[in-house]
Amino acid sequence: MPTPIERINRILDPLKAQRTHPGKFSLDKMRTLLARLGNPQKRIPPAIHVAGTNGKGSLVAFLRAMCEAAGLKVHMTISPDLVSVTERIYLAGHDIEAELLAELLEEVARAGDGISPQHFELITASAFVAFSRISGDVVLLETGLGGRLDATNMVDRPAAAAITPISFDHMEFLGDTLAKIAAEKAEIMKPGRPAIIGPQQPEAAAVFDAKAAEIGAPIFRAGREWKAWREADGRLGYESAKGKRLLPRPGLFGDYQYPNAGTAIAVLEACPEIKVSDDAIAAGLGTVRWPARLQRLSKGPLVASLPAGWAIWLDGTHNAGGAEVVAATMRTWPKRPLHIVFATQKQRQPQPIFRPFLGLVDSVHGVPIPDLPSSHDPETIAAAARELGLPGTASPSVAAAVADIIAKGGATGRILICGSLYLAGSVLAENG
Repeated sequence: MPTPIERINRILDPLKAQRTHPGKFSLDKMRTLLARLGNPQKRIPPAIHVAGTNGKGSLVAFLRAMCEAAGLKVHMTISPDLVSVTERIYLAGHDIEAELLAELLEEVARAGDGISPQHFELITASAFVAFSRISGDVVLLETGLGGRLDATNMVDRPAAAAITPISFDHMEFLGDTLAKIAAEKAEIMKPGRPAIIGPQQPEAAAVFDAKAAEIGAPIFRAGREWKAWREADGRLGYESAKGKRLLPRPGLFGDYQYPNAGTAIAVLEACPEIKVSDDAIAAGLGTVRWPARLQRLSKGPLVASLPAGWAIWLDGTHNAGGAEVVAATMRTWPKRPLHIVFATQKQRQPQPIFRPFLGLVDSVHGVPIPDLPSSHDPETIAAAARELGLPGTASPSVAAAVADIIAKGGATGRILICGSLYLAGSVLAENG
C-alpha cells in the first residue's frame, strides 16, 4: 500500500520538469478543470489575492498572523514549497495533511483526464476544492507567476487584490519592461473590489493607477492613501485616513518588511468584512513567521560547524529586486566580512543578483541546487562573480562551501545563503 507522500509524488513528480513555452499560458485548462469539479472557487471564504515580484510571501505571512491573532480560521496557498509539498495548502491553522492532499490530487487528476493539467494547476484546483469544503473565514491566495493567466486568477470576486513591489523577473513570460510586467500583475484587480498597492517604481505605479480607473476599483497606494515606516526605536509607523499609529516591531527581519507589514494593514483596513482589530494587528506583527526571508539559522550541522561569533543567514531572494532590499538591509549592520553561498536555475542570470552586493561581499561560492537538473553549474556562477570583480569559487555543496569559507579563516564573518527558494528549502530540510 503506497504512503500518502508516494501517492502525491506519483501524480506530481512527472509534471515537475514541464515548462510552458512563453506565449502558451492560458486559463482554458483551469477553467475546464474547475467546471468539472463544480467550480469550487465560487464557494470559498472571502479571498485576498496577492501578486507582485518581491514580498508576496511576506505579505501573506503578515496577513495570516494578523487574522489568526483575531481568531479567524485562515486558508492559504503559497508557492513554491520549501521542504514539503504540503506547505502549499494551509487549512484553518495548519498545513494540509498528506493523506487529504493525496485524496484531493487524485480527485482533481481524475477530473483533468484528457486535458493534462500542469503541476501548479493541479495543486491550485486541489486548494480550491479544500477551501470550498472546509470551514474558514478568509483565504489568502498567492499567485505563482504573473497574475493575468495565473491559475489562481479564477477567483472573479476577491475581497481585495494586493500587489507588492514589481521588478524584473520571469521576463520571458511577463515582458521586458516594468510596465508590461505590471500589466500582467494588474489583472488580479477586479471591478469594484479594493486594490492595495505596495511601494512601486513610477512606471509600474502608472499601470496600476490606469487599471484601477478603467475597472472602477478603489485603490489604496503606498505613499498616498497609506504610509508605513520604521521608527528610530524599531517600531512600525503607519498612517492612513483612519489616523496615525505606532505599532510593534515586525517579527520578520529587515527594514524592507516595514512596507510589507504596512501593506497587510492597508489590506485589512480596505476589507471591513474581515474582522481584525487593532490589537490583533499588533499581536500579529509580533507572532509572524516566514522561513528563508533573511532568516538566521540557529541549529543544524551548518551552524554546528561555525567557529564562535560566525552567523549563517538564509534568504530565498532570486532576482535583482530582492537582492537590492537584502543588500540594503545588510549595509546597515555593523561591518563584518560577508561571504555568499549562491545557487540559481539556468534561466536566471547571477550577475543582476550580485550587483547590489558589490562593495559588501568578500567572496562568492557557487553551488548546485540538490536534485534539480535545471540548476546552474557552480563554476558558471563563480565565473559570473569573477567578471564583476568578486572572488568566485565553485563548490560541490553548501556544506563544502561553508567549510571552505571557514578553512580560509580571516575575521569573524557572516555567510549568506541565497539565490533560490529551492536552495533555501534544501538547506532548511537539514538545518530548519
